[in-house]
Amino acid sequence: MMLALAWALDFVCAMLPFNSVWWVNGGGITIGMLPIVYYGFRRGPAWGIGAGVVFSGLQMLMGWYVPPANTWWAILLCVLLDYVLAFCILGASALFAKPFDEKRRLLGYGMGAAIVCLLRYVFSTLSGGILWGSYAFEGWNPWVYSIVYNGSYMIPNAILTAILVVLLCRALDPKTLRPMKK
Repeated sequence: MMLALAWALDFVCAMLPFNSVWWVNGGGITIGMLPIVYYGFRRGPAWGIGAGVVFSGLQMLMGWYVPPANTWWAILLCVLLDYVLAFCILGASALFAKPFDEKRRLLGYGMGAAIVCLLRYVFSTLSGGILWGSYAFEGWNPWVYSIVYNGSYMIPNAILTAILVVLLCRALDPKTLRPMKK
């Protein structure tokens, strides 16, 4: 159910007009990561990462871009960095929330969500610097372009996902699916 929700949210957000105008080379503002992050809190890292694997496959079905190098290693690296690792890490959210005690559980959920989203940004930036450098603006270093381009949507996505996961976990504890105890 969470995979279907993640896919639907990502699909709807992809149709927002500003996403296709501002991020013509892929990416955009979305809340599609939220169900995968929440599922990671609910079921733990193993199930969360498994959901991330399936979600990465769905992402590839929605629109996979072949890297400009078009060699087997570039394609493999693209699949790993842009899809498998980038979406698997979202399901590991519980690992980063674990150090927080019961009193600060909501802070832990927010931090866990922000960290996995920022790690996804790292994978996207690595992919951009290694594989997609030819898309950089004239005179731009491919790494600077990748940091700026991916950061322009991944940092807002990380903030949005962290805020929404705290609100969702406050309303519905991922472990019990009941309202969070005060």
